[in-house]
Amino acid sequence: MKSTQDIREKFGRFRILVVGRANAGKITLLQRICNSTEKPEIFDRGGNKIDAAVVQGSVSRVYHNIENQLVFRSNRDFIFHHSCGFESGGEVEFTKMKNFVLDRASTTKLKEQIHAIWYCIPMDEYHQAITKSEERFFSECETSNVPVIAVFTKFDALWDDAYGQLKSSGLTRRECSNRAPELAKEIFANAKIWDRLCETQYPPKDFVCVAEMEKDSADCEPLLESTASALGEEAMQMLLISTQRTNMTLCIKYAVEK
Repeated sequence: MKSTQDIREKFGRFRILVVGRANAGKITLLQRICNSTEKPEIFDRGGNKIDAAVVQGSVSRVYHNIENQLVFRSNRDFIFHHSCGFESGGEVEFTKMKNFVLDRASTTKLKEQIHAIWYCIPMDEYHQAITKSEERFFSECETSNVPVIAVFTKFDALWDDAYGQLKSSGLTRRECSNRAPELAKEIFANAKIWDRLCETQYPPKDFVCVAEMEKDSADCEPLLESTASALGEEAMQMLLISTQRTNMTLCIKYAVEK
């Protein structure tokens, strides 16, 4: 088996495409993954740094240019690509994203390949979790061997709904707080959001629910584990795990399982 160094020399850094509607908490999620509170640095496809402050147009436009590479100084082992939301049905945005996936999934330039896709779906409006954007992505976007993980962000919004239901039943505040996370899981399951995604033409490989990503205590390990499992190929798993040099629990768990 090749060493991590050999794999890095061949494939470069672990590259993830992050997709999802506006205000889905995508950048906040990436900050937590990279243990940072700063905005990412932005590079074009050639690796040239872009100064968002002097680029004509909005900063948002620079972030949402799918070809641009987002890198956090706290963890340069990741490269992220941020897709502009296409919830309004914009054909141009959807076509750009679809072509990007096809190009980066099949390119022979190994260091430019994307290794995973995180599709973020916010739970603060869980009654409308699956919109036409999600339906179109999972029915038309064939991602080849690149696994897609559905990331249900802002899951703590469901905790709040669950707390309200429990409070109305006469429980104490402490009892409501203790039971809310489990009831939130039931609300999520009853909404059959994951079931609907599984019935699509190109369903995601797995799903993860993440909550309170703005807090230092937020737990990203389930997302990393899910992504590693979905990769299948051991070299890619090693490349991902190698990004977590400070996460000894995950590194040890992976090493033991192997």
